[in-house]
Amino acid sequence: MSRSRIALAWLTLHFVLIIAICSRQLWWLIANGLTIIPFSGADVSAQSARDISTTAGSRNARTRPAKEVLFAYLHDAGIEGAYSFFAPNVPENFKVAFEFRNADGSVEYDLPNVESRAAGLRLGSLLDKIGRSDSEQYRRILIRMLTSTAWENHPEAVSAHAVFGKLKLPDPVEYERGIRPAYEFIASYDFERSAHSYPR
Repeated sequence: MSRSRIALAWLTLHFVLIIAICSRQLWWLIANGLTIIPFSGADVSAQSARDISTTAGSRNARTRPAKEVLFAYLHDAGIEGAYSFFAPNVPENFKVAFEFRNADGSVEYDLPNVESRAAGLRLGSLLDKIGRSDSEQYRRILIRMLTSTAWENHPEAVSAHAVFGKLKLPDPVEYERGIRPAYEFIASYDFERSAHSYPR
């Protein structure tokens, strides 16, 4: 087989993977009611997203060597990135808040601290990724890391309570009825300061 045919085959495979990943992202948006497409098709969209996800190899990637190789390629090529290869979308409004308890019983409250606008965008992207994850362990680890960073501002605290939520925005009809944006609880985590000053 000539080099040009190998290159063409590789290029075709690459673009097929891009289309599969982007289609999965599109179906995910439809299934979650984030587009103008009627929500009645959510069940079909959710099933299609699962099928495409399986085809793309992002689920059960460890079951076969071929899927492991495909999964590695998706990440190396940047196709399986946070924004599904294309430009960033506007993330949903997730929020994490901390409650630090000192040894004397006093309580201090805090939010993740960012030092620049770029860091704020990265934090928003990270919270969006945490909120979209189906893995409770993954979510807990990342929130523990955020808690550990915020803990530096509260050296006397012996324990921390982190609450993760999402801002639920009303649609135009609900807004006309007087319903206003409100945070929806997703998860909460408790951490204690270990002997090495890291939460556990």
